[in-house]
Amino acid sequence: MMSPAGGKSRPSLVPKAPKAPTISFGDLLEEVGSMGLFQFFSVLLLSLPVLLLASHNLVQNFSAASPEHKCRLLPSANASGGHPVPLDQNQLPDRCRRFVRRMVLDPNSSLDEDRGAETEPCHDGWLYDNSTFASTIVTEWDLVCNLQPLKNLAQSLFMAGMLVGAFIFGDLSDRFGRRLILIWSLLLVAVMGSGATLSGSFIAYCVFRFLSGVGISGFLLNYICLSLEWVPTRHRAIVIATQSYCSTAGQVLLAGLAYGIRDWRWLQLAISAPFFCFFAYSWWLPESARWLLANHKHEAALCNLKRVARINGKAATGDTVFLEMLETQVGSKTSGKGTHSCLDLFRTPALRRISCCLMFISFSMNMTYFGLSMDLSMFGLNIFLMQLFFGSIDLLAKMGCALMLTYFGRRTIQAASLVLAGVFLLVTLPVPPEMLLVRMALVVLGKGCLAASSMCLYLYGGELFPTVIRQTGTSFVTAMARLGGMVAPMVLLAGGYQPSLPLLIFGITPIVSGISAGFLPEMLQVPLMDTIEQVEERASWKSKAILEEKPGKVIDHVIRSTHF
Repeated sequence: MMSPAGGKSRPSLVPKAPKAPTISFGDLLEEVGSMGLFQFFSVLLLSLPVLLLASHNLVQNFSAASPEHKCRLLPSANASGGHPVPLDQNQLPDRCRRFVRRMVLDPNSSLDEDRGAETEPCHDGWLYDNSTFASTIVTEWDLVCNLQPLKNLAQSLFMAGMLVGAFIFGDLSDRFGRRLILIWSLLLVAVMGSGATLSGSFIAYCVFRFLSGVGISGFLLNYICLSLEWVPTRHRAIVIATQSYCSTAGQVLLAGLAYGIRDWRWLQLAISAPFFCFFAYSWWLPESARWLLANHKHEAALCNLKRVARINGKAATGDTVFLEMLETQVGSKTSGKGTHSCLDLFRTPALRRISCCLMFISFSMNMTYFGLSMDLSMFGLNIFLMQLFFGSIDLLAKMGCALMLTYFGRRTIQAASLVLAGVFLLVTLPVPPEMLLVRMALVVLGKGCLAASSMCLYLYGGELFPTVIRQTGTSFVTAMARLGGMVAPMVLLAGGYQPSLPLLIFGITPIVSGISAGFLPEMLQVPLMDTIEQVEERASWKSKAILEEKPGKVIDHVIRSTHF
């Protein structure tokens, strides 16, 4: 068919199809119910496993507790009735050595002779005080004296599992969706956590703990994203605060479980078996519609939005949402599945600054937090009460943080909580050891500030990364958190050379990371961004306004890049 002369098109007699109305994803979510029955049950079901996350992170405060112990003597030595105990460098009974048999069997030897007598390691094992714990991994595999560092190794391997899981599941979540990875992560925790209770050797226990850490990391990465991507902007802080309360309540729950269950195998089973139930009901949770749109899965997104509308009692409104409306979404115009990688976190200036600052904050915060949480025995008080006290303080700190996030914004709270935590810990240094309660109060205040910072970071990190690489970015932040958890036991070991060194390190690093938080953009009342371009445009709009002196154009540019 030839075109008319002059290249002018002939008016068509066929009417054009009406153009689908453009609607932002936030408005679309409002149409199907932004905070209805679906969001309530979704947040509730995602929060229940969070109750036991703290139990897995801190269970070794109880399952790896080191009771009082002494060398086991030979039956002949016990029968003789005289078995003096050698003294260590502090003139206290040595728990790792004993006199050789001939001295032990000589009840007439003087104390001075005993001190200079030949000693030997505890070849026949140890006798443990079982008044507090019936069994721990320390008493099970004799992780005392020369083998005592293996206790910290088990915790470090658990953190290493979370580190590996962050790298594995972060990219997989952006490629295959949040829901699928979350479901199988819950199963992995259930199987491997329960398997640890059947460990016949310390090596097997470490393997199970490592794989449990991998699964927990997969759940951590995805439950926050699924929660954020199904709720509107104004409710994000409330949702994250609720889930953070559950995490802190888990510390209180752990104290109760450990008090009631004094055998480490049954305690491990008690915190792992419920994950089978979590795995069973997690199939009900739908995939994030925002992720589906960003990956060109419009039909699946439409199906999920209609389902949410029915659950929220807006089935009639859900029927008015049609495919063409979803195809106009900003997120659906991004490049397709598999085109983004972890390198995108560092290619552009704004996202590079966000990634580096969040990673450093996560590392320093978690190193200090776990360093203070993993050695409750250093206070010389009842460890069950200390765990309960620490959990209660964290809960109060997070409640205060949730209120302030609404009024002061994310950046201010993130920076202030980190700096205050460091200051409290540094002030502890000049306090003499005899003033134990004063030192404990300052440490608890510092830990409370870190808990508030942790809650803020969960919300802030999810908001700052765009949808297309949100899980990849979150995985890097989580990986640095796990790295901090792995470094914490090593910092504690440095206290054997210089007692004040751990608190000095734990005090300085939060202050430095708090300063770096000042370089992050504020996200108070800012909608989630879907593309890397939107992150860069939002970061540069002020400088463009100054250089170009075209505020009208810039403002319109920002509205288009952030309102969706």
